[in-house]
Amino acid sequence: MKPVTRRATLAGLGIAVPSLVTLSACSGGKKPAGGGGSPSSLSVWALTGAKEDTYQGSFDAWDEANPDNPFAVEFFANDSYKEKIRTSIGSGNAPTLIFNWAGGTLEDYVGNESVVDLTGKVDDILSHSIESIAKVGEVDGKQYGVPNNDTQPVVLYYSTELFEEHGVTPPTTWAELMTAVEAFVAADITPIALAGQSVWPELMYIQYLTDRIGGEGVFEKILTGEADAWSDPAITSALESIVQLVDAGAFGSSFGSVAADAGADAALVHTGQAAMLLQGSWVYGTFKQDAPDFVAGDKLGFLNFPAADGGAGDPANVVGNPANFWSVSADADPEVQELAIKYLNEFNLNEDMVDSFLGMGAIPAVKDLEDKLPDLDDGKFLSFAYDMVINAPHFQLSWDQALPAAPAQELLTNLSQIFLGEKKPADFVSAMNATLDS
Repeated sequence: MKPVTRRATLAGLGIAVPSLVTLSACSGGKKPAGGGGSPSSLSVWALTGAKEDTYQGSFDAWDEANPDNPFAVEFFANDSYKEKIRTSIGSGNAPTLIFNWAGGTLEDYVGNESVVDLTGKVDDILSHSIESIAKVGEVDGKQYGVPNNDTQPVVLYYSTELFEEHGVTPPTTWAELMTAVEAFVAADITPIALAGQSVWPELMYIQYLTDRIGGEGVFEKILTGEADAWSDPAITSALESIVQLVDAGAFGSSFGSVAADAGADAALVHTGQAAMLLQGSWVYGTFKQDAPDFVAGDKLGFLNFPAADGGAGDPANVVGNPANFWSVSADADPEVQELAIKYLNEFNLNEDMVDSFLGMGAIPAVKDLEDKLPDLDDGKFLSFAYDMVINAPHFQLSWDQALPAAPAQELLTNLSQIFLGEKKPADFVSAMNATLDS
């Protein structure tokens, strides 16, 4: 594995969008960026979905204030964007603002001199960003990306109704979690919904368990390419804990056919078929949209992942998606780069964007929201998730984002085989250690 020199501390889970159809939108009727960005004019690509209107509103505000330098704007579905941005950066035709997940991808951009060093140039936006999240936009101590949306910790959701009906205590320790699993299996209820068909939700388990058992330093050794780093006992223990959950019936017998993109895992909870769900904070919006009465009736509870009995990791640590990031293309003309930096400081995550994110039940990656959240419609959940992030000693970068593409895919493949009972922990460790030499 190519050594990763930046200290990666936050999680960046790419959320797949089901449609592969490319969509485009133009601000104010302007011509879109087309096949790539023009080095002499401002351009930006972003993702379709719930946040599209918020981004478009921000670009429209810039255009109104800067009519001589408007943005050419295009929106793409998740998978389409990832393919298109790789091609455009490789050919020198990237948009001015490059939407990314930081981690290994951003390091590749920096290594190929594809993005601008923003150190000392984006102090205004950094001054009100959550510091630990802003740091994920650093590579080797220099700033190459700034947060552009909401922070998304991974949360343990649970049905308060099912827990009360069956007299089960919401789990804050591993022992309590296994007790809850046993109780719900006995009641013929799936203890934990899991979208195994999507695979990526399974990462949340190995990340949290490794962190709770061995602390954040375990994955740091993998990132730096230390020989046999996957052989750390905490990883084997985490894998054995996953096997324990599977063997106990924690995920039921059909989790391999459940897909996250369609919200099928959340549906199992709000229809009373499953008691718990480990998923990102973005799933709160799915619950709210698909089962508004379930949410409004306080039937949805939420917790941080349980502590490991005798574990070395801090139980306040968090994994999840810290935010997405804007970087500035090094292929843009210098004066266009300066305009993009001005946008980042004056319009990105400003008050209007913050209010827009809060209005959709999302938590913008900015400081000092504690007093504002409780009065919102979703204040209880927003305050809980925001406190998770603010108080987390360590917010771990998703392993499939922190690692280079090839080892990341090997990780997903081997982890899926663990959940399906097709591979033993020792075989997983051997397979992943082999990626350290690639």
